[in-house]
Amino acid sequence: MRHLKHINLLGGSSASPKPHECKRTGHPSFPPELLLCKPSDLTSLLQFLLATPPLGTMAGFLSALRRIYLSLYNWTVFVGWFQVLYFAVKALREGGPTTVYDSVERPLQLAQTAAVMEILHGLVGLVRSPVSATLPQIGSRLFLTWGILWSYPETRTHVLVSSLVISWSITEIIRYSFFGMKEALGFAPSWLLWLRYSTFLILYPTGITSEVGLIYIALPYIKASEKYCIRMPNKWNFSFDYYYASILALAIYVPGMFCQTTSQTTHRHKLCFADWIKISTGSPHMYQYMLGQRKKALSKSKTA
Repeated sequence: MRHLKHINLLGGSSASPKPHECKRTGHPSFPPELLLCKPSDLTSLLQFLLATPPLGTMAGFLSALRRIYLSLYNWTVFVGWFQVLYFAVKALREGGPTTVYDSVERPLQLAQTAAVMEILHGLVGLVRSPVSATLPQIGSRLFLTWGILWSYPETRTHVLVSSLVISWSITEIIRYSFFGMKEALGFAPSWLLWLRYSTFLILYPTGITSEVGLIYIALPYIKASEKYCIRMPNKWNFSFDYYYASILALAIYVPGMFCQTTSQTTHRHKLCFADWIKISTGSPHMYQYMLGQRKKALSKSKTA
């Protein structure tokens, strides 16, 4: 019986075994001769294993890299929103609602703007969330953060700023810690799962009410200042009125626009434009969808 040549680990050398390829898959496979090797030929087996890269090594490395990145991202933004909540509560206790915005302005802007990365995550396939739903949600938040609160200081002392900041921060603290634990550990505790799909019952209406109220309060100041407006004539032959754009943004929150829908609509892979608007923005349709998601998620946790 013919045996493989082997390497003397203490010195000397001979030809190393060449990795075979599976005829069906084309992947490296063990040479059939190795199954007939004597114990003295184990060095050949060792050399083969060292010379042949394990299958799926690159895929495993990329998967681990993805989890590390998403864990760091989620926990970093979690810390940002925790700061927002801490400073907001502290300002409410010490100075009242009129001092909340000045206390949370910088961490609020950083934490909310960091959410732009979630759009990129969806575009490159790091997460399964559809960009068609993520983009409008984050866009509306950025509009409030930069287009209303930062642009029009007259709105910053209103009591709705306090309810907005607290609703946003509690929601995001729970959400980012939930996904952070799932990426880091592969699971999330049942109590965190319950918070993830239950706190919106209160925080979603308070957050949406605060957003709508602040946009409405800002309208007179937007109209008077004409900030961000583009008037004709100009070299682009284009005009833009920020006041009417804000009214349009406000109108998107109004329920019952376009056509009737149910939460089942969101389970389709293809959505019509009307469904996309209603699901992605602050309307009762989104609330109905979230109720459906809550029932689905909590029922899975009970059967697990």
